[in-house]
Amino acid sequence: MWGDFMTLSDAVRKRINYYLKQKNMSLWGLFKASGVPISTLSAFMNGRTELIKLDTLLHICEGFGITIANFFEDDIFIEVEQD
Repeated sequence: MWGDFMTLSDAVRKRINYYLKQKNMSLWGLFKASGVPISTLSAFMNGRTELIKLDTLLHICEGFGITIANFFEDDIFIEVEQD
């Protein structure tokens, strides 16, 4: 368990970072694999934008070669707060 509550956006960022490390990918590599614009990825990961659309997240998952179910299959999502 992660302890304190975190926002859903922060939890999604942590999961994206987890898969970036697991797949040994950079944001640029994720852009190339997913087709999600680097500006979109960078703005979300740097916290300049707080929300990410579900279809964008689906493309990110496809870029990682995982299902969206795999992405959300983590205890980090059990106790998240609304953004």
